[in-house]
Amino acid sequence: MRLLCSDTLQLALAISLGISSVNSAGLEERAPKKVPKGFVTTRGTDFILDGKKFAFFGANSYWLPLLTTKEDVDRTLKGMRDHGVKVLRTWGFNAINQTELAGAQESSLTYYQLWQPDGTYKLNFGPEGLQRFDYVVKAAEKYDIKLIIPFTNNWIGYGGIDLYVRWMAPGGTQDLFFTDPSKLCVNDSENSANFVHTRNHQSISSVILCCPTVVVIDDVLAESYVKLFVNRYKDSKAIFAWELVNEARCRGELPSSAACSARTGTLTKWYKQQSDLIRQLDPYHLITTGGEGHFYWPKNTPGFWYNGVWVSDYNYNGDAGEDFDKDLALPNIDFGTYHMYPESWYPQLITPGSNFSIEAWGVQWIKQHAEAARKVGKPVILEEFSVGLYSNKKAWYPAWVQAALDTKQGGVMPWQYGQLGLTESGGNRLIKYADAIINGASPNDGNTYYKNQTEIWNLFEYVAKVQDSRSR
Repeated sequence: MRLLCSDTLQLALAISLGISSVNSAGLEERAPKKVPKGFVTTRGTDFILDGKKFAFFGANSYWLPLLTTKEDVDRTLKGMRDHGVKVLRTWGFNAINQTELAGAQESSLTYYQLWQPDGTYKLNFGPEGLQRFDYVVKAAEKYDIKLIIPFTNNWIGYGGIDLYVRWMAPGGTQDLFFTDPSKLCVNDSENSANFVHTRNHQSISSVILCCPTVVVIDDVLAESYVKLFVNRYKDSKAIFAWELVNEARCRGELPSSAACSARTGTLTKWYKQQSDLIRQLDPYHLITTGGEGHFYWPKNTPGFWYNGVWVSDYNYNGDAGEDFDKDLALPNIDFGTYHMYPESWYPQLITPGSNFSIEAWGVQWIKQHAEAARKVGKPVILEEFSVGLYSNKKAWYPAWVQAALDTKQGGVMPWQYGQLGLTESGGNRLIKYADAIINGASPNDGNTYYKNQTEIWNLFEYVAKVQDSRSR
């Protein structure tokens, strides 16, 4: 369904797409789009920064905007810079219920949206809201680190799609977020510091802002949040890319309807709709999906035997909803992302005597995405990867990062960077859920690595040096 915007933010796209060369794969390479100084663009499978190739080692740290002091934000970004990090991926979202407000105020929790039982919500422009993210952007620029910012989460953590569906369409399936905005529409009373949105209005056509977008389920509410967020930072050279959603799938904590799959193109259509809108708001910064990189290979779909039954592989059969090859080819998706968690994806195969190799599977996954990106002619980044035990990190990470380097991927970003020496609240603070600063260490979700884990720390500094050597 095509929805037209009624506002006047139809920005002219400053895009120069003249053919400049043909690469070694026989694909046409287009000249880099003209962007302001300090902004990243692309040329073929490379990122370009101020006329030079830009390959990077990066970090994930969702918790950075949740820190309460500027000193700890600076300490973390300086630690990243000294580690060789050039790009940081951190959450651009956190929504809470009215029932959580007292606890949030007590713990000084960063939040951007406050939802109430009657279906209204307010944006938080205050010192525990967007002002904190303002400082993250400012400090990132200071330490010469660029930001990838997802607008929302497929998962329930910190107010993702699951919560939006429960708020706006109780009893609905996860994929209502992607497929049925007409049931989830709300009024938009223009943006003062305390403006409120309600879900009482059920007509898309009569609302002021009717572009669908990504943060909240209904078109108007979501558009308002993303429009505000993009417009707030679109002139900053600290922004590397806008990311539509972290790990979009047909299902999350909520189930999916039978209609949602790669076969029906549910996510591909939504990615196109949303990326086209973001491009209207911001003609210069890169846009990506934030997807896990699921393929849809209907012919000869990979699978495995389990308890005497052939199992079609979820990462390749389209049930997740993504189609990495088609999604990457969308005109306003500038580069590809993929994630890698074989320990949690294939637990049934990790048994004594099994011939399944996590290390080999990871190398294959990396090479498959490199080849897919080469065919499309766009960059790709290994945006998240992790295993739990430190011994497993030492065993498998070297082969994985070397595969990413050998296939000349634009970015390598482990999940996740950990900072030591944080001082807020005396170095001990419960943030939310089980996320806590303990003895000065940033939250550890079981996948975090820290400077005192020398072998892994040194491995990633090697990755940073190799990527730096290619940035010329």
